[in-house]
Amino acid sequence: MRLIWCLGMEYEIHTLANGCRLVHKQVGHTKIAHCGFMLDIGSRDETASSQGIAHFWEHMAFKGTKKRKAYHILNRIDSVGGELNAYTTKEKITFYASVLEAHFEKAFELLTDITFDSVFPEKQIERERNVILEEMAMYYDAPDDAIQDEFDTIVYGDHPLGMNILGTVESVRSFARDDFSKFIKRHLNTERIVFCSVGNVPFKKVKRLADKYLSSIPMLSAAMSRLAFEKYSPKISEVKRSLTQSHCAIGRNAYGISDDKRIPFFMLTNLLGGPGMNSRLNLALREKYGFVYSVDASYHAYADTGLFAIFFGTEPTQLKRSIQLVKKELKQLREKLLGVGQLHTAKEQIMGQLAMAEENNTSLMLMMGKSLLDLDRIDSLEEIFGRIKQTSAAELREVANEMFHEDQLSLLTYIPN
Repeated sequence: MRLIWCLGMEYEIHTLANGCRLVHKQVGHTKIAHCGFMLDIGSRDETASSQGIAHFWEHMAFKGTKKRKAYHILNRIDSVGGELNAYTTKEKITFYASVLEAHFEKAFELLTDITFDSVFPEKQIERERNVILEEMAMYYDAPDDAIQDEFDTIVYGDHPLGMNILGTVESVRSFARDDFSKFIKRHLNTERIVFCSVGNVPFKKVKRLADKYLSSIPMLSAAMSRLAFEKYSPKISEVKRSLTQSHCAIGRNAYGISDDKRIPFFMLTNLLGGPGMNSRLNLALREKYGFVYSVDASYHAYADTGLFAIFFGTEPTQLKRSIQLVKKELKQLREKLLGVGQLHTAKEQIMGQLAMAEENNTSLMLMMGKSLLDLDRIDSLEEIFGRIKQTSAAELREVANEMFHEDQLSLLTYIPN
């Protein structure tokens, strides 16, 4: 067992004989326990013909196991006032639950069941196929969501990272029961699975439950072979849609999860368009000119690359000017060093946001699992704060010059018909 200390509190890590890892943080003064399985499998592990199968699997995990029907799965946690959920990303599938501490074992057992013993009933596949097709239509009809999905393809092209997590209408309609079994067999590796938990639960109890419910699961050793993304080429695309407002995405590929420049770039992104109302883009586009209701800058780091993107919607007559204002802010970060006061404020703001995020125990639990899978460690807030504090204005400008050159930015716009 390993102990990792974080601001006076410890994460505890244990590896089972089959390779699955447990990571737990005991916190007092809460009656709620959060736990889940995080699998290092996602939509980037699919082929062109199997687009969407990871997400479909996530849905089907709730539709029947060797000992439970769909109703019994859904009722198991809801009946005690808890919450059962799941999500799929480009690189992860996660099944998780939040329950009263007294029902922690119930959640552990159920999550084990749906993660490892789903049977994919054929009738349920047909029903859930329609649900996912409706989900796809819903996202397409919401331009804020649709442009984010389409921008992945603009940046990553025909690489698996450019494929839609939901898949295509054709692929979703094609999946049969055997496809799920083949996909799982080809990708499931117990050494790339983490059970993460946060709550007022002793770690010895977590280990005891793991021995009870996970020890019978054999070691699975599917080899991980992900196609690296190497050839970014900026693109400009304009799409006409039945809208009243124009929507815009500006960005490019970015640093991977292990890159030393990840935290400085995260700081720049937060300064540009983070959640604070004082972000540069919000001040420039909303507060000064009233061009947008909201504007966001985001940075997602993957194993070998990342995605930087700015999203906003505006009146068609204001689109060109809004894009110019975005590029002006990017240019200022390339050319001007942050002043002492500006740098201090940027650091204090992002450290405060990170500390508040850790107060959310669900987010903390999910962060622990992802960090262990991606980095084989969990960086403490102290370590992250130390890296932020060490970052100089010159370093931020250097990163800005690497990432914000105008001729390296891709642009996707939705224009009303």
